[in-house]
Amino acid sequence: MNNSFDKYQKRRLRSSYLSVIISIALVLFLVGFLGVILLKTNTISNHFKEKVAITIFLNDNAKSNDVEILEAELKQAEYSKEVVYISKKEAAEIYAEEIGEDFVEFLGDNPLKNAIDVTLKSDFVTPEQMGEIEKNLLIRSIVAEVVYDKPLIELLTKNINRISFWMLLLSALFTLIAVVLINSSIRISIYSKRFTIKTMQMVGATKGFIRRPFIWKSIKLGIIGALVSNAALVGFIIYINKMVPEIELLSDYKALGFLFLFIIIMGILITWLSTFFATQRFLNLRTDELYY
Repeated sequence: MNNSFDKYQKRRLRSSYLSVIISIALVLFLVGFLGVILLKTNTISNHFKEKVAITIFLNDNAKSNDVEILEAELKQAEYSKEVVYISKKEAAEIYAEEIGEDFVEFLGDNPLKNAIDVTLKSDFVTPEQMGEIEKNLLIRSIVAEVVYDKPLIELLTKNINRISFWMLLLSALFTLIAVVLINSSIRISIYSKRFTIKTMQMVGATKGFIRRPFIWKSIKLGIIGALVSNAALVGFIIYINKMVPEIELLSDYKALGFLFLFIIIMGILITWLSTFFATQRFLNLRTDELYY
């Protein structure tokens, strides 16, 4: 009879632990999934930003030596990702190919100017930064005009800031939900052992001594849950990367590594805090209050 009861209790205990691990894994997987989206949001925004270029049109009387100096300085500038010199002849050929007509022959002259296209690094693609770059370039005597799409830059910056705000807000909400759900699972697990906790306290065990095995057990469950979550997340990332390779989910191993580490730390921290407060609650209850 006692042997059957012990087996039943062990099965019930394993079932309780399994439900805690599954709860932790599911919640942390959702948090990790949102983390991947956040990482790729930044990558995608940077991708679009680094398509933005400033075109510097040069005066016709600009000396080739001065142009070479300007080009070299632009290549060394912290905001430059790529610098390409386009002569007026090359520009005319490109434009003629686009419109399907040799306009130089029709006009009898090439009205275009020599130019330098500067593709910017993503950090510098803001209205303020680009305005400052334009101002510094126009000071030079060989520069006739600096052209870039100002309305597009303003719209791009505004939309990226808006998306980033809502993504951060959603991340905070998901993290809060994760804490609440994992905390509930841990509390239910500890609740089933409330009489054991009170018995240990009544025979003289200190609160720290009573809490310690519960905390270690919960931390182990948190680590297992986090590892399961990470394994599922890796599978999901590999699958999506195969389906939509353009997203390049596996391109940034360092960021993904930090994300997986964050999930493990989160699993440990939440289970530790939840167990600490749950055991503390039952330690502070009177014996008759354990039945409610």
